Amino acid sequence: MAQATSPGSSSGKAPSGKTLFFFEKPSAMRQVQRFFRSTSTVCVAAEGHLLEVAEPGEIRPDWKPWRFDALPIAMERLPVAPGHGRSGQSHAPKLAAIRQALTGVERVIIATDPGREGSMIAWEVLEHLGWRGRVDRLRLGALDEISIRRAFGLLAREDDSGERDYAAYLEALCRQYEDWHLGLNGTRAVSLRLRPPAFREPWRFGGVQTPTLAILADLEERIRNFVPRDFYKIALPVTTESGASLTLWHAPKEKIFAIEEAETIRDAATGWAGPLAVVQKDVRRAPPKLFSKDTLARACAKRFGWDPQVTARHAQALYDKGYLTYPRTESVHLPESQAKDAAAVIAAIATADKDIAAHAPDTPQIRRGPKGHYVKDPGEHHAIVPLRKVPGPGDVAPEALRLWLLVAKTFLAAHMADGIDARTTVTAEVATPLGQKRFAITGSVVKVPGWRALYGTEADEDEVVPGKARADDEPTTGRLPPVRDGEAGRGGEPVIETARTEPPRRITRGELPVVMGRLIDQVEDPALKRALENPANPTEPKGLGTAATRDAVLPKLMKSHYVTLLKGKDPAITVTEVGLAFVAAVRRVFPAYGDPVGRAVFESELAEIGRATTRSEAVRRAEVFRQRTRERVEALIGAVSGADRLEVDAQAPARGGGRAPTAAMVSFAKSLAARKGIPLPPEATREAGACRVFLNTHAGPRHPAGTESAPAADGATRPPTPAMLRFAASLAREKRMEALPPEIETDFAACRAFLDAHAGGDGARAGKTAAAREAPAKKTRRPRNPAGPARAPRRRRAAGGA
Repeated sequence: MAQATSPGSSSGKAPSGKTLFFFEKPSAMRQVQRFFRSTSTVCVAAEGHLLEVAEPGEIRPDWKPWRFDALPIAMERLPVAPGHGRSGQSHAPKLAAIRQALTGVERVIIATDPGREGSMIAWEVLEHLGWRGRVDRLRLGALDEISIRRAFGLLAREDDSGERDYAAYLEALCRQYEDWHLGLNGTRAVSLRLRPPAFREPWRFGGVQTPTLAILADLEERIRNFVPRDFYKIALPVTTESGASLTLWHAPKEKIFAIEEAETIRDAATGWAGPLAVVQKDVRRAPPKLFSKDTLARACAKRFGWDPQVTARHAQALYDKGYLTYPRTESVHLPESQAKDAAAVIAAIATADKDIAAHAPDTPQIRRGPKGHYVKDPGEHHAIVPLRKVPGPGDVAPEALRLWLLVAKTFLAAHMADGIDARTTVTAEVATPLGQKRFAITGSVVKVPGWRALYGTEADEDEVVPGKARADDEPTTGRLPPVRDGEAGRGGEPVIETARTEPPRRITRGELPVVMGRLIDQVEDPALKRALENPANPTEPKGLGTAATRDAVLPKLMKSHYVTLLKGKDPAITVTEVGLAFVAAVRRVFPAYGDPVGRAVFESELAEIGRATTRSEAVRRAEVFRQRTRERVEALIGAVSGADRLEVDAQAPARGGGRAPTAAMVSFAKSLAARKGIPLPPEATREAGACRVFLNTHAGPRHPAGTESAPAADGATRPPTPAMLRFAASLAREKRMEALPPEIETDFAACRAFLDAHAGGDGARAGKTAAAREAPAKKTRRPRNPAGPARAPRRRRAAGGA
């Protein structure tokens, strides 16, 4: 039981015993009213937040102008007033109606969505209206009949549901408090003092969006600075004594970057003969995890091309109608207590789809533990799963039905048998001057489809970690010809094949919420990984933001012109020059705000407010947090006040304005991007300033004609650009030179002369085609494999090809 702290009704009448149910939406209210109606109950629905924080200028007129000397703007409590709906209509009448409904009420039961945001929607109104009576919390994890009845049963057994819910409300309130102070003060301070004059738009600042942008900016820098390298694999065609033919590969995880090493191994493998080792084993493939809000957004982006906010809207609609469990969840597990419901849920969803019905098992398989689907404590909210209530024809929109089927199939797969593959690996050991080298090929065939029968070819799609380079596949093929363990084999002519390292993958729109929630997958430092571990719930490491709000970060970054989207079904995110400049400015002045890991740890401390077991403890933690927030804001303003304005190319615009680049600039930028193996930012083809920043960054500044060999301003010899040095190094490798002449690395004119002599033509224009840069010395052909097309790691190309 909990009570609000502010004064209550002044009627002075004895309580009548009435109970008021406070819902978030009318749809949820109607679902519950189907089962519970009484003359002693009153129901109200807020339809979202009814209160909003006042603008700075409304609090104090002198806070309206953007003046650095007025910062920091800080308050102990944020003043609120009736908000406005999308139509612009004031919420004051709704607040008045709720005030009237509270007359004569003894007990309030909060029945909003079961998260911090839902708690805040109700509690902020109760405190604003001065309610001081009893408050309990009805946690509606789903809106079907069984879930509703279970929620009421839990409510009857809990004496402190209101106390704990008040702690969740204070956590949400503190998040709002920090967002308001950091957003207001940070945006004004950075825009007024650090933003270069060339940038016209405000530099928007936020406690979550700024470190999220830092993740993307770091990845952008890695991609732009990435220099692809050729590496080598050796293919050895083998014929067994029984007449079978197959191709073995030497493709170690430690890539071979030296062509001399590859040639040594190839030469040693020529004429090889010896025994073949064969290892056969069954490999089990467990079904995928259930969905959290973020992983569901990623799946829908990949399959349907949906924006995460579109996915959230459809999932929320299905929850409101009682077809899905609560969708704003971090968890991919279910509580062990719900294992007994699996058979009934599968039977129900089988009536809605023939594919589900065809694959429904007689007895669901229950997998327990963190690697399975059922755990003792899945966290505040469990995974998103279907319910016994299923949508019929016309009950939901077609897009919502597609989402429901995706969730339903994943739930069914989680209760089907493992898939089993029969995997055979054939290896040969080849003696070389460099030691024994292993040549191998693996064949894999489906022995038992298991849950994969439900998905078909989709089941073979491997999930990759966003922001990481795709791992090289081990050489694999389908079914191998029969080979006995120890059978003799004889090699044909081995060949060298060339592959090229790939840059990290860009994070896509659908992947960003997953990246924010699983920041632990983005860091390599063991100490940072340990800092992101969550001992209270190991399956949910510390991350940025909350499941309810992560999908709103990308639109804010795009509105600020920090990022843009490339084309594609699930478009990749690219950081603009504006975004890179902003992150650089923040990290130079106040590094903590550009540290994603530090922010994630801070978020976990903020979450401790919501975990308080008593009201007094929650209030104490909230007050400490507010004080820390004000101190951090003061420190931020102090750091900005002593910093110099960032220097950025004056032609770099903050948005789509300004003249277009010339055709020659765009052509040079495209050739430069192709030569370096980096993506060309979209704005570089539209804006002259952005194009010039890209060229200056990656090709060095332009010099007037005839001044290539002019000395630097201080009299020193002008050095060559990094692009020239990389091209010179590739030519040296091609010409089998032991090393570059030392003057090449320090003198622009000497490097230019080297390029003219060895590349043919003008060294400044050399390298227009990236394929001509590093042509390997020897052309080869891939061996033909009568047993089937063996597959080497990705992006294989012949040694003489482009």
